[in-house]
Amino acid sequence: MAFSTISFLFAFLPAALILYRIVPERARAVILILISLVFYAWGDVRHLPVLLFSMVFNYVAGLELGLLKQKGAKRRAKYAMMLAVAVNLFLLGYYKYTGFFAGSLARMFGRAPSSSVMPLPIGISFFTFSAISYILDIYLERARYSRDFVQVAAYICMFPKLISGPIVQYKDMKGRFTAPKMTMSNFLAGTQKFVVGLFKKVLLADALGAAFAGISALDGMAAATAWLGMIFYSLQLFFDFAGYSDMAIGLAQILGFPIDKNFDYPYISDGIADFWRRWHISLGRWFRDYVYIPLGGNRCSTGRQILNLLVVWLLTGLWHGAAWTFVFWGIWHGGLLILERFALKNLRELIPKAVRIAVTVLLVFIGWVFFFSPSMGSALLWIRQMFGGAGLGIWNGATGYFLRTNLITLIAAVICCGPNLGRTVTNLSYQKGRFGVIISVAVYIVLFLCCISYIVGSSYNSFLYFQF
Repeated sequence: MAFSTISFLFAFLPAALILYRIVPERARAVILILISLVFYAWGDVRHLPVLLFSMVFNYVAGLELGLLKQKGAKRRAKYAMMLAVAVNLFLLGYYKYTGFFAGSLARMFGRAPSSSVMPLPIGISFFTFSAISYILDIYLERARYSRDFVQVAAYICMFPKLISGPIVQYKDMKGRFTAPKMTMSNFLAGTQKFVVGLFKKVLLADALGAAFAGISALDGMAAATAWLGMIFYSLQLFFDFAGYSDMAIGLAQILGFPIDKNFDYPYISDGIADFWRRWHISLGRWFRDYVYIPLGGNRCSTGRQILNLLVVWLLTGLWHGAAWTFVFWGIWHGGLLILERFALKNLRELIPKAVRIAVTVLLVFIGWVFFFSPSMGSALLWIRQMFGGAGLGIWNGATGYFLRTNLITLIAAVICCGPNLGRTVTNLSYQKGRFGVIISVAVYIVLFLCCISYIVGSSYNSFLYFQF
């Protein structure tokens, strides 16, 4: 179930919040599990047993691992940890990568790959990484195991973060499910974040997505049209995922679980490393804490650091999707990071910051071509058309049409990529006394009503990251 649907906004969410509010604080974790399971089943009831298995298995595995750690049985604890992680990865791999690897092997031996595609449980990448975080935090002694099944289950299946993150690590959530509180300050702040996220998703991402879909349907593109399509998608992806994250963080705060931001204006980054400190922050932290640092991180030779980075970015690409385009996309970013860190580290400060930002955005946007393309061939074809390979010139009527009909949305999206608008709204609304607060509330109400109006009248409403 998407957050930006009428059924969620006016049926599920009000009922869930009322039920969650009226029960005693110590019973709220149980209610959170129940409403989260209903939320998941509403969108994908076929794979509800997969989520239930993950909750039960990781609770039992964490209990066994924690008891072994208490006894000082280090070797047995290590084997228990490896087994638990392997089961989680098998579950993810079975559903997400079986078809990819089977198809790749079939092509390798000159056979036609199977046309059947195994349905992917919604959010399996996200709740599986949450479960692995629980296991590894116990093993690494960052958090104590829980004897209470409710605490573990609520952490894994909490509905705001269940199907598209953020991937909150267990060590940051431990103990919060004992008696969560709903406060008025958290409710107001969370509602504000939710409305801002809804605005990003509905009024920006969906409009940009419709424009990109129109360009993608063309048989051939002039160079400027191909560039425009790449820009539309790059902005759509950001506002789609950042909007979802804002809504998820807002909902979690309403329920009494503050979560750190997942995006920090990534399209004003002045380098690839800076971009990944700002984009999908929770995923970057997960790979840093559970893959990069255990491999040796920066505490090793240059050659080993390069290998560690390549492993992390190969896995990051595969995490996003079971296709060679995602593998290449991961290697693209890994290669750029290696180049930036080791070859250009002494030259970066000699380049003006505006130039560094422009180059970073260009490289990231080109990478998104492989992200949205169904195959390497189609990605390379799109890039070829960006440089006039379709033989339709630099600019034609389609270019003018898509630019003219989406110009206002494009300008608004570009403005919203930076922090100035948000800072201005905050300064005008909350530092001018009661009148400013009244104006602020009115603005958010109007913004919410505009989003509802667009949802009712729009046929395009799909979160891109649901596929991961």
